Amino acid sequence: MTVVFEVLGPVRAVGPTGDPLDLKGPRHREVLGRLVAADGRVVTVDGLVDDLWAVPPAGAVGSVRTFVATLRRALEPDRAPRTPSRLLVSRGNGYALRTSRDAVDAWRFEDAVEAARQAPARRAADDLDRALHWWQGPAYAEFPDAHWARTARRRLDELRLHAVELRAAAWLDLGRAAGAVPDLDALVTEHPGRERAWRLLALALYRDGRQGESLAVLRRARDTLVDRLGLDPGDDLRRLEVDVLNQARRLTTAPVHGPDQPWARATAQYERTVAAGSRTGLRSTVDLLRTLAVTGGENLVAAREQRLAAILAAERAGDPDLTARIIGAYDVPAVWSRSDDPAQARQVVDAARRTLAALGPAGPDPVRARLLTTIAIESRGTDDPAARRAAGEAERIARELGDPALLVFALNGVFLHTFEAGAAPRRDAIGVEIVDVASRHGLTTYEILGHLVRLQARAAVADLTGADAHATAAEKLAERHESPLVYVFTRWYRAMRAAATGDDPRTVAAAYRDAARPLPEAGMPGLEQGLLPLALLTLRLLHDRPAPTGPGPDYGPYEPWARPLVLLAGGDDARARALLRALPQPPPDHLLEVRWCLAGEAAVATGDRDLARRAHAALEPAAGEHVGAGSGLLTLGPTARWLDRLARTATA
Repeated sequence: MTVVFEVLGPVRAVGPTGDPLDLKGPRHREVLGRLVAADGRVVTVDGLVDDLWAVPPAGAVGSVRTFVATLRRALEPDRAPRTPSRLLVSRGNGYALRTSRDAVDAWRFEDAVEAARQAPARRAADDLDRALHWWQGPAYAEFPDAHWARTARRRLDELRLHAVELRAAAWLDLGRAAGAVPDLDALVTEHPGRERAWRLLALALYRDGRQGESLAVLRRARDTLVDRLGLDPGDDLRRLEVDVLNQARRLTTAPVHGPDQPWARATAQYERTVAAGSRTGLRSTVDLLRTLAVTGGENLVAAREQRLAAILAAERAGDPDLTARIIGAYDVPAVWSRSDDPAQARQVVDAARRTLAALGPAGPDPVRARLLTTIAIESRGTDDPAARRAAGEAERIARELGDPALLVFALNGVFLHTFEAGAAPRRDAIGVEIVDVASRHGLTTYEILGHLVRLQARAAVADLTGADAHATAAEKLAERHESPLVYVFTRWYRAMRAAATGDDPRTVAAAYRDAARPLPEAGMPGLEQGLLPLALLTLRLLHDRPAPTGPGPDYGPYEPWARPLVLLAGGDDARARALLRALPQPPPDHLLEVRWCLAGEAAVATGDRDLARRAHAALEPAAGEHVGAGSGLLTLGPTARWLDRLARTATA
């Protein structure tokens, strides 16, 4: 770890241990601050003299050289005598600070703001929030009157205000309008000449359902600009007032963060020329929803909702071909085997089946294959033989047609119906083909899917090196193609990996909790519900510890299998046995084997030989795998260990 330099507040240097270094007197810190402000450029000794003193004293040049020598000793205490400094380097008749940009908070802040201008909204909001927390006061706070510091401070202050505006714009695009209001209100109060801040504040209020307050802010902006500053409001503010009065649709649809003017202009033009319920409008809506879905969060939730609305609107038009294309165009990859909205999924499946029937066997093969794949994907996590047949038929059609986009979509449907014990090799083979086809044909979202499928499959057979490679490959693609949901899965994988390799349970529990924090905003309730409590329960069982007692957390869909263990740990054997007698068949999803292990553990604790035999039989095909690791999220260790445990009870 290198020395870190801080100037967003008092000038400090922090050593490798995290402790501030002793920089001696204020002149030493001013020299260091001046070199930071130079942004890596050389500052001559004469320039430093002029910067430090209005009237330089006798021996000022020697003093500057002494300050630099003292700083060098403080910053590099282990540097050998008469060897050149690596940080404060001599260049001609001057000095420069040579270090990485990450090692200087001001330089790092500039880079973060620049990157946020081009980043997707979620990443920009998170990165700017972190970057704004680096500020600990006015820049170069100790030197309020130094002319060099005033210049540097003005530039950094302007950048900080721009960062606040950028973060607010990102929050608006993420649907967090109410959260943006306080910072923007403070910003326009302190800096009333910033028209963009006024505009963002008015837009945030409007998107928060406060149209009257939005208009009041726009009028206050006009009055402030005219009366206090003698400025006429710009076109953007005037146009926004008209749009708020007219409740223009684009106020809630057009993004405001980043280099988005072409998008905003295209959206406005589209709204003027394309009717919302037209065939073109419906097809374009689904294209947009596909793009929104892969960004996650509220966009994914909205995409699911609007997708069903588009399907129902197409059905009302009485055009089976249009309906089929609307349904089949939503080819968003699905890596998790539990639906986020089962009720809506059933409606989509029903619509797809109605449309297939209306088209009949003479319907175009590509259209039929997409409908069949939709049925398969939306039926995931259910034991529906018709859905599995639909997946197989879609794959057959896609192979006959030689259509790579259709094939990876169909293989996604097949993958989601391979969740029986011991099927990790089959899923791995599917992942291999998806990666191969998608990478050769530029189908990036499916290439990511293939890597995540392989991550899970390799983890199931304890090939963590292979799983690591696929996690890294998926993250690289996600970074390049703005697919933030990938990190939800890879963060969980790394927590699970720590559990699988025997890390301290407290460390693993902390990693699981960290991985769970983004879930509420990820837009994937099918993944989120009950996952963290289940992960923490499996961690306890992995280390031969009983389940937590008391009412405990909500285990969501895993409740029937988790609760008996909680009751047994609390001494309530009677209720636990009653629940075990009513235990349902585990659904065929990523955590099938985990549910059987939870049931088996309860069977061992209660001496239930019949349940132990059933759990043993269910797990036996996965004898060479690790329980739960095929989810890429959590693990109960080798299946063989559980089989031995169950066998002792089953044969007792």
